[in-house]
Amino acid sequence: MDQKLKVGILGGTGMVGQRFISLLESHPWYDVAAIAASPRSAGKTYEEAVGDRWKMDTPMPESVKDMVVMDVTQVEQVAAQVDFVFSAVDMNKDEIRAIEDAYAKTETPVVSNNSAHRWTPDVPMVIPEINPEHFAVIEYQKKRLGTSRGFIAVKPNCSIQSYTPALHALREFVPTVVVATTYQAISGAGKTFRDWPDMVGNIIPFIGGEEEKSEQEPLKIWGTIQDGGIVKAKAPTITTQCIRVPVLNGHTAAVFVSFEKKPTKEEIIDRWVSYQGLPQKRNLPSAPKQFIQYIEEDDRPQVRLDVDFERGMGISMGRLREDIVYDYKFVGLSHNTVRGAAGGGLLCAELLTSDGYIQPK
Repeated sequence: MDQKLKVGILGGTGMVGQRFISLLESHPWYDVAAIAASPRSAGKTYEEAVGDRWKMDTPMPESVKDMVVMDVTQVEQVAAQVDFVFSAVDMNKDEIRAIEDAYAKTETPVVSNNSAHRWTPDVPMVIPEINPEHFAVIEYQKKRLGTSRGFIAVKPNCSIQSYTPALHALREFVPTVVVATTYQAISGAGKTFRDWPDMVGNIIPFIGGEEEKSEQEPLKIWGTIQDGGIVKAKAPTITTQCIRVPVLNGHTAAVFVSFEKKPTKEEIIDRWVSYQGLPQKRNLPSAPKQFIQYIEEDDRPQVRLDVDFERGMGISMGRLREDIVYDYKFVGLSHNTVRGAAGGGLLCAELLTSDGYIQPK
């Protein structure tokens, strides 16, 4: 790329915003040109606005410390500084939909980590290795918004990354029933143990809205474009439980699955480890070279050992074996704030750039 694109971070002081900023440090295609947050942070330097709430393991990049935070509600002013934005704003869903629409209508593409637009029919919800063809619905969305280059694309919920890629790689065998229990890290709620001491040594068997997302969002990912919108797939049937566990980063899933055409264990592992999507074929900057790994040891994958596989952008599978009720059971692990949040959004942006949807203004 001859010239780096200028990117803005909406909600840049929160945990996902911080992850975006960390991942964008020294990115070959993008430069952070604007950081926007709530009016109470506006006018401060980024370092002042974040204060002692920097939640990443790596230091705050020097390039953003003195950047003056803008007011995210001043849409025209922020949009004038950038070619596109990542959205990680902390608002209610109606407010998020309104502000993301407003940015798109300034002809500024929006790549969102938020859930507000995931079920808007003409907004693509994409895992880049799985359903990049859904980006085609953007042309219908532009007509609705009255834009020529502005649009919204979203990434799905963080919890589904630990099992949906594994199921997708096995689509030729036609999964029919999926039972998944996810064990979700506290960073999925934007927290650390310092913020949430009650989670130390604790498990909470409820995460608001999470089970519906975990059961329904894979069906939109496997859906088809019809009449200008994405219609979700009818199968497989997915049922889930979502549990908060005392882990900082990393969502684990215990999965049971039955197939219309039962594969062998060897076929399953082969499809997993050999699976490639467009990001791998195009060698995009944030793409893992290996999307899915299978680990043979009985006690893997483990958060401490495996969550950072492929810089947090890969998915780890283990404990695959036949089941007495379903065909197979296995365990999956994904990094919820990298692959499941900012990293997944960044990879979406790279694919959108590669496809020509995101260009310099």
